[in-house]
Amino acid sequence: MVQEFHKVGVVGLGAMGAGITEVFARAGFEVTGVEIDDTALRGGRSRVAASLSKAVDKGKLTPQEQDAIEGRITFGTDRGALADADFVVEAVPERLDIKRDVFADLDRICPPGTILATNTSSLAVTEIAALTSRPGKVVGLHFFNPAPVMKLVEVVGTVLSEPGTVDLAAEVAKRIGKTPVVVGDRAGFVANALLVPYINDAVSLYERRIASREEIDTAMTAAADLPMGPLALADLVGLDVCLAVLDVLWAEFRTPRYVASPLLRRMVAAGRLGRKSGRGFYDHTREDVAEDLPAGRLAASVRSGELGFDVAGLLLARHIDDAARMIGDGYATADDVDTAMRFGCGYPKGPVELLIARGADAVADTLGAAANAHFAPYDPAPLLAAIVRDGGSTLHDGS
Repeated sequence: MVQEFHKVGVVGLGAMGAGITEVFARAGFEVTGVEIDDTALRGGRSRVAASLSKAVDKGKLTPQEQDAIEGRITFGTDRGALADADFVVEAVPERLDIKRDVFADLDRICPPGTILATNTSSLAVTEIAALTSRPGKVVGLHFFNPAPVMKLVEVVGTVLSEPGTVDLAAEVAKRIGKTPVVVGDRAGFVANALLVPYINDAVSLYERRIASREEIDTAMTAAADLPMGPLALADLVGLDVCLAVLDVLWAEFRTPRYVASPLLRRMVAAGRLGRKSGRGFYDHTREDVAEDLPAGRLAASVRSGELGFDVAGLLLARHIDDAARMIGDGYATADDVDTAMRFGCGYPKGPVELLIARGADAVADTLGAAANAHFAPYDPAPLLAAIVRDGGSTLHDGS
């Protein structure tokens, strides 16, 4: 069925939408990119052109290939141009009122057989689908930034999805060179539901003066070979985005695990959003100066290992435990979890692979020690506890 697709529409040409437009055009599709007005349209067009020019400069595309890709893209401000689209991806800001307007138009304009996909990273796909007269043909297609580079696409079905719609969306993701992970409609999906609480844990350690920002980030890059530490990553993602995801997780699950750090909320209120505002946990307007290590007794106890864990061990243990809880709940498989974190977040090893490397007993011991020291006030996930009890070695044992 994918071969029958010829024309794709993308609504919204910000950083994500422009990247999605480029990805489809690179894969050979005719793409119509639509923005709200001429000013936004010029911005979207320039983003696509700049990205393709950068690829040429790096030798990843020839000038002729760039011309061919750009020739497959039509830009405009009239959503009516999508009347003959086979597949449309919405990539407007994460506000339901804006998406409501977009999907009302698409539902009216596009043929009944057109699949409508939302790139939402935090809103309920089911709620978006219910805004249309074709909820069975609405699906989540969550790309990761930058879309031309990141390989993961979370394909999100709902209780309203028609048979075959989700499978077709996953086929489309493969056709454009992405690795799909197919899941149901749940707050945060896989990657954000695991990544953002981990970032929030790091913010909480920083807020409690357990470790400096450099100490936290260096500990995690050294322990898990991550491309960057959690506080640097928060600055890259945007502190406002992290807070929004946490608030969505809290609204759905109402568990203390998803309560945003007060410091995170205050920094967002102050406009310190990370790289996009110039300052977050780091100052991106100049060469930053490393902070002194916290001198408190609790910080010294963690640094020395006196409490039975260190910064990296604690952050990894809680992160792995979240993955075990997700797998144990039946929301995602162990392979889904590792694929999502490797291809969506740049992890060299996913949480399941990290568990194998560290050992289930060691992870459970760290959680126990942290609970005794009032760092992690909850028991290990039932699946992790069962693996330890039964002598298993990996989350695959219980998935």
